[in-house]
Amino acid sequence: MNFSMGRKKRVVGKIIWGPRKSHMKENGMDPSQGQASVYHALIVIFLEFFAWGLLTSPIIDVLNNTFANHTFLMNGLIQGVKGLLSFLSAPLVGAMSDTLGRKPFLLITVSFTCAPIPLMKISPMWYFAMLSISGIFAVTFSVVFAYVADITTDEDRGQAYGLVSATFAASLVTSPALGAYLGKVYSDNFVIWLATAIAVLDVLFILVMVPESLPDKLRTANWGSQISWEKADPLGALKKLGHDKLILLLCVAVLLSYLPEAGEYSCFFVYLRLVMMFSASEVASYIAMVGVLSVVAQTLILALLMKYVGHKGAIMFGLVFEIVQLACFGFGSQTWVMWMAGCIAAMSSVTYPAISAFASSHASADQQGVAQGIITGIRGLCNGLGPALFGFIFYLFHVDLNETSDTQSDVHSSENNTYHQISSAIQSVVPGPPFAFGAILVIMALLVAVFMPENPHGTIHIGKSKVRRRNSLTLQAFGLDNGSIEDQSPLISDADQNP
Repeated sequence: MNFSMGRKKRVVGKIIWGPRKSHMKENGMDPSQGQASVYHALIVIFLEFFAWGLLTSPIIDVLNNTFANHTFLMNGLIQGVKGLLSFLSAPLVGAMSDTLGRKPFLLITVSFTCAPIPLMKISPMWYFAMLSISGIFAVTFSVVFAYVADITTDEDRGQAYGLVSATFAASLVTSPALGAYLGKVYSDNFVIWLATAIAVLDVLFILVMVPESLPDKLRTANWGSQISWEKADPLGALKKLGHDKLILLLCVAVLLSYLPEAGEYSCFFVYLRLVMMFSASEVASYIAMVGVLSVVAQTLILALLMKYVGHKGAIMFGLVFEIVQLACFGFGSQTWVMWMAGCIAAMSSVTYPAISAFASSHASADQQGVAQGIITGIRGLCNGLGPALFGFIFYLFHVDLNETSDTQSDVHSSENNTYHQISSAIQSVVPGPPFAFGAILVIMALLVAVFMPENPHGTIHIGKSKVRRRNSLTLQAFGLDNGSIEDQSPLISDADQNP
């Protein structure tokens, strides 16, 4: 047992402190230069989302004060525009980072993601406008995952992605409660300027401390490539997905699983408070518990899953737990069920890093940005559509998440008593209809995952056909290669692989 723990510690140390020398030589990296390592990516992610976590309470106040009569509608609209822009831009940003390097796009994505923060009190309307537009470059995860892929081997990559996702979860464990506490002791303005300072620190850290991870030989090989609008068209790249069955399956799985997850994240704190009658302290404890367990799941448990059951097994493990936790939220009406659902939700957090690791292993070294960009783009779309979908279902089933809804609901029930009785009957069986619907979507994602190969270089069985997939994401996917391309050219090519 001690030997196993010692080996585990050494492996994690190698992942955090930098790539293996053999991996550096294979990718043309100069060991004499500043060595890129996973801890650079962890710090970038932690600072960015810790800054936004501090603003949880101020954002709610600004929304209520700016759009008093249409808070949830405007929030859904803003997040929808941001998500749509992220969906369109993430593959392009990833492809450009494969050519120009990761560091410039880390700087751009973090800067654009955090740019709206100081505007929150200066001008709320400009804040919401900038928040919507920031979706063009608010795709830090795709660049960070590509950065990590540059400096890790296939066997270490899943664990490294788990560390990145765990750091994201850790940044949100204490920051919302800390922001609320500082807002009460000082003011919301203090919290906003503190978050701004942390965001500036993140940008300075990238400028001064973060080395480039993309090998020189890949940057020099692609530097002269001219990216025309036709070649850089992200929609054109998405059309290529139909010819690469593994990437297509991964994207469909992300869409069906992350759509309910994004909707859940947008409302389940309010749901616990107003429907399940949690106190403010209980909600804070719930957030902390889920965050801590998510860190454990995305490090220790994900590492074990990747070692013993592989990428596909880890993905299916996460999807099964997501189905169970959504069902608990949808059909549960007791406090202990909600707490159990939180524990299960933490276990389901392994899905996204497992999918990202699968896509990364399927892609070649010079196309990691494209692979992660496509996955992140789908997530961005879900971040826009998920909250709107859940809000619409809550409205459809007459579940009001407004604290001042008691008198309004009485008036509505007197005007339409039959509809109210039907809604009440449904809510008695399914207190959370959007979560139950989300469980159905994730079941569909699990069925999609069944068709994935056991490894990223395996054979996909769909009906009577077999599609052989390998792990070289081609430049032809974005039209960056002048060579000929067949009518049915896949997003992933076999050209760079040995038989």
